[in-house]
Amino acid sequence: MTTLKHLINGKKITGTSATKFNIYNPSTGKVVNQIQGASAMDVCQAVDAAGLAFESWRKVTPSKRAQIMFNYRDLLYKNLDELAQLNSIEHGKTLADSKGEVLRGIEVVEFCSAISTHLKSDFTADVSTNIDSYNLRQPIGVCAGITPFNFPAMVPMWMYPVAIACGNTFILKLSEKVPSCGLRISELIHEAGLPKGVLNTIVGDKEAVDEILTNPQIKAISFVGSTPVGEYIYQQGSKHNKRVQALCGAKNHMIVMPDADLEQSTSAIIGAAYGSAGERCMAISVVVAVGKKTADQLIESLIPQVKALKIGAYDELGVEMGPVISSQSQKNILDYIKSGVDEGASLVVDGRQATKQKKGFFIGGCLFDHVKSGMSIYTDEIFGPVLCVVRVNNYIEALKLVNEHKYGNGSTIFTRDGDTARHFTNHVQVGMVGVNIPIPVPVAIHSFGGWKKSLIGGSAIHGMEGVRFYTQLKTVTSRWPSGIRKGTQFHFESGKDV
Repeated sequence: MTTLKHLINGKKITGTSATKFNIYNPSTGKVVNQIQGASAMDVCQAVDAAGLAFESWRKVTPSKRAQIMFNYRDLLYKNLDELAQLNSIEHGKTLADSKGEVLRGIEVVEFCSAISTHLKSDFTADVSTNIDSYNLRQPIGVCAGITPFNFPAMVPMWMYPVAIACGNTFILKLSEKVPSCGLRISELIHEAGLPKGVLNTIVGDKEAVDEILTNPQIKAISFVGSTPVGEYIYQQGSKHNKRVQALCGAKNHMIVMPDADLEQSTSAIIGAAYGSAGERCMAISVVVAVGKKTADQLIESLIPQVKALKIGAYDELGVEMGPVISSQSQKNILDYIKSGVDEGASLVVDGRQATKQKKGFFIGGCLFDHVKSGMSIYTDEIFGPVLCVVRVNNYIEALKLVNEHKYGNGSTIFTRDGDTARHFTNHVQVGMVGVNIPIPVPVAIHSFGGWKKSLIGGSAIHGMEGVRFYTQLKTVTSRWPSGIRKGTQFHFESGKDV
């Protein structure tokens, strides 16, 4: 078992909180690491370091910041296997999932290596006589990020590389359940040449979070997590005059039309619903089957594939799905499954036996048919390997179902019909849309964010939305007196002495 430390002002620091966190391997249920939590005092120490570093870091040219991002990218690739291992041990996801996660984070680092282009301003000459106008995007100061357990590498890299590349300094608050990978990637960016104090990484609970929300030196906060916590972060942060972007809960739908390719649709559903044990904010947790024939065929096709999912620890050969993050998550998911059965849904694949067959926090893939919109398994984000199939008569009913849900993170449609797909993309009320794509997560040059209760604060993350969030706009209007004026001479007059 390793005792982990926080990274403040370029140094490894033992936390001073009264709380010591045990960090589990979800595949075994055993403690693998520990860390003494960061107290409010530790957060203040990190903020002071970031505030001091900001005065010099903001003056570093974007091209030099970009060079650090180039170096960082190379180090992340060189250490990919180590990072995936750290990720899988504490989260439980397969090594393939962990590698994919790190690679998606690297995409954002690559985006940041072009920060000189992203910060390029607009210029308009002669908005009036001899008057020009142009825009600047300048850093805002000390920023902070509060990250979830389900993506220990990717979500932090959605935040601090963009903030730092824009000239800000950063406080990264990692989840106490999965800190090792986040701490290691923080070390790597310092190896890449980042000055001390620019990025400070801590692990803590509500005490640390509340200091972040109220500390006057922190100007902006990024958050990814559940909607209730996101609402708290937004309300408290805004109350203390901070910018807040809060990416929250989800209930993502996949509409399957009668003309969809059944094999393609089924394969997409399996990966999108059960990958990473369903612990993804973009997981497909509801399939809306249009027409009885479509629903019957889908269920018939899904049942054997869900039953055949190989469940086990990340280092087992051929494993397709790992455990959920904790015993509490396992209990919550089991409660939802029982609720679905009690409310009348048909549990056609029951994965609960995996909880008895294996040590650790395992749940097998579960598949519900005949789910209704009033059931808790439909309305709530379960965050586990539980897929609901809702049957509707036509496309209009399907679209209405999606649009009436309180969450609006992402949704996708499987169809061969271009007119239906075009109507769906224009009228569905979600932030991210897929057409014959199982999980419509944008690449790093675009921005990630939902609608409704899936996004609070109105600002999406990474891409150009991220650049705008971590910078403030300054518009300059200027006039310089012309040196070439009537009556002004710039040559010697004939017959006069020099």
